[in-house]
Amino acid sequence: MDRVRSTFNNLFKSKRYSRFTLQPVEDGERHVEVKLSDDDADDNMEVAMEVEGQAGGSPSFRPAPPRQSQRHIYFLALGIPLIFVIGYLLGYISHRKVEPVNTEPVNTEPVNTGSPVPTTQHHFVPAPDLPLQWTDITQLLTQKLTSQAFDKSLRDFDLPRRSAGSVEDANLAIRIFDEFKQLEMDPWTDIHYVQLQTPDSNRPNRVLFGSDVFKPLGYLAYSATGKVQGKLVYGNYGRLEDLDVLQNKSIELKDSVLLLRRGKITFAEQVDNAARKGASAVLIYPDTQDYNYQGDTDLYGHVHLGSGDPYTPGFPSFNHTQFPPTQSSGLPKIPAQTITANTATALLRNIGGPESNASSGFKGGFNSVSYRLGGTENVTVEVNNVLVNTKMRNVFGVIKGFIDPDRYVVLGAQRDAWGKGYARAAVGTSVLMELAKAVSKMVKTEKFRPRRSLVFASWSAGEYGNVGATEWLEGYMSSLDKSVFTYISLDGIVMGRGSFMASASPLLHSLIENTMKRVKSPISSESLYDMMGQSDWEKNTLKPMSIDDPAYTFVAFSGIPAVSFHFVSPNTESYSYYGTNLDNMDHLNYQTNHHTSEMTAVAAQFAGLMALRLVHDHLLNLDVSQYASVLDNASMPVYKRINQLVQSGQLKGVSANWLSIARGAFKRAAASIGRAIDNSDVENQKTCRTINDRIMRVEHNLLSPYVSPTETPFRHLLFGRGPHTLASIAETSDMEQLRIQLALATWNLQGCAYAMVTDIWDIEEEI
Repeated sequence: MDRVRSTFNNLFKSKRYSRFTLQPVEDGERHVEVKLSDDDADDNMEVAMEVEGQAGGSPSFRPAPPRQSQRHIYFLALGIPLIFVIGYLLGYISHRKVEPVNTEPVNTEPVNTGSPVPTTQHHFVPAPDLPLQWTDITQLLTQKLTSQAFDKSLRDFDLPRRSAGSVEDANLAIRIFDEFKQLEMDPWTDIHYVQLQTPDSNRPNRVLFGSDVFKPLGYLAYSATGKVQGKLVYGNYGRLEDLDVLQNKSIELKDSVLLLRRGKITFAEQVDNAARKGASAVLIYPDTQDYNYQGDTDLYGHVHLGSGDPYTPGFPSFNHTQFPPTQSSGLPKIPAQTITANTATALLRNIGGPESNASSGFKGGFNSVSYRLGGTENVTVEVNNVLVNTKMRNVFGVIKGFIDPDRYVVLGAQRDAWGKGYARAAVGTSVLMELAKAVSKMVKTEKFRPRRSLVFASWSAGEYGNVGATEWLEGYMSSLDKSVFTYISLDGIVMGRGSFMASASPLLHSLIENTMKRVKSPISSESLYDMMGQSDWEKNTLKPMSIDDPAYTFVAFSGIPAVSFHFVSPNTESYSYYGTNLDNMDHLNYQTNHHTSEMTAVAAQFAGLMALRLVHDHLLNLDVSQYASVLDNASMPVYKRINQLVQSGQLKGVSANWLSIARGAFKRAAASIGRAIDNSDVENQKTCRTINDRIMRVEHNLLSPYVSPTETPFRHLLFGRGPHTLASIAETSDMEQLRIQLALATWNLQGCAYAMVTDIWDIEEEI
């Protein structure tokens, strides 16, 4: 076999062969090889014999000896066919490897160099895997998010029941998990055991007024329980200015039962304001001036002035045995209950007391009542709600980034609701899933390569105060603030047709503006930006973020830039069917003039383009400079308050210059980030990562480090709630408290400025 291999190796050292050639090899042996002539290879094949005992010499033709041994004959008979079979196979393989590529141009896409792509029938040279341009990404996403796609998706997620922790909620979580798995999004779940408050089926809540007994089906979760009695007082919307009107008219609020109409502020704020004035209980109803309901429509909601499980404030509800028994400071201390419009009418007819002044805005829409202020008749409120330990599931899927996978934007949607929750939950869940499908396909088949990751989150127990999202934030706070750079809420994004509004961290204002320019208006051929008025787009579009906003917890509790947006009907800012069993397909279709699928597609495009812009660009699309004017506006009332107190002699040894110096440091630090962006090489990954890290520090470092998240969860200096905020400092009448909080707020702002500087040794130079 060694001789065969040696002969065979030499066979391919030449391209042209003579009939018989003696070829020397490295081991000193000489072989006569059988080779094909160019002319008569098929007809004149002869046998070459091994010649022994002969050294050297040039190859020459040698006839076969007349006599051969039997062994040689057998060897040749078996070896020659074997040689030619193996030779043919190796020759074929070798020929394919060295076959020259056809250089004739073919009909295919050219690469960026402009030269044609060399190819043959068997050799295709693909074009380089170049990243998509932003215009291509925009077009691809828009093409995938169509009204036709949402026609089916909205029907699929329109469920008869979806209350948090129910079997239906769990089944929907499993379904979403499976869809994420099919999309190869590495899904996972986040399970919590939370305390949800529900009515007691054996002891219904009641309202007793004279001989009338009312048993409402609706309720307010996290109300204080018990039975109380007091004078019935009509308090309009329950805002502080409304209650001041009552006190100015000498209406006693202490130990009273306040009858309030729904709207203007949240249920929780209404109850909190009433408790501050000493009321013993609150009843809330939908007035026909504000809501076009049938008279027997029940209201559902919660009155926790906070978010998350109120019995594990500041920490996650993974396992209650790990944490001390405590409760949120935002839980009300008085009972609260919703009633129907019919029940409210019966109460207002017999409330007594002075008539309300028409100029005060207390008049509602009931034509049969005079809206007297009350204070003369007793009413009894009995709330028997019970706490239920409930297993709750959040579901996640991820599309991982190709450059910085550990930095991600989160898109989230609540999937639970009191009833059908069509606008509240079905629309958001539909958009979440369609966006996941669209972006997943763009990555797999369209060469989209996001630099950073996109996390898709389906939350549960959102109706109880963003419980699912808050518990997730509490559970992973230490890592999320270093990784999540934006949250985009998909809750309530379609509430009508004809207008648009958004609430967001100032860091996202520029991104909102640019996205509005790219998304087509759903009612005309112009863009959203044009529809809302180019010169006044901020005034017409941007709204303050309230405590019940699904994005509020991310900004005020976690220091993560967040945005929520809504398509609404003209001259409205809300969807009147939230918190009722009327939140269904028919009512949303009525609000959108039967363009729900079209509106949902436009809303999905808006959310998707914001998200993709954030994960596509080299530098994060967060504009630090937008905080300058917001900070100025928040500081101005503090300056005025301090100067007034100093001039009056009430405050000594305090200067507004302290805050002014810190504000200047913040602005200079923000400007230094702007200069770094202008002078940076965006192709340098290390440089981009450094600048992006500086940008990500801004929102988080505006959280006050001087208050406890268990007692004051919304720690944001500008958008939080509590004595540490600039708004609270401007209103406090306690001079010692003002002095302390001003010092802490000043250093909070100064610390944020320091955090925006690259290195500690650059602080003195930059600030």
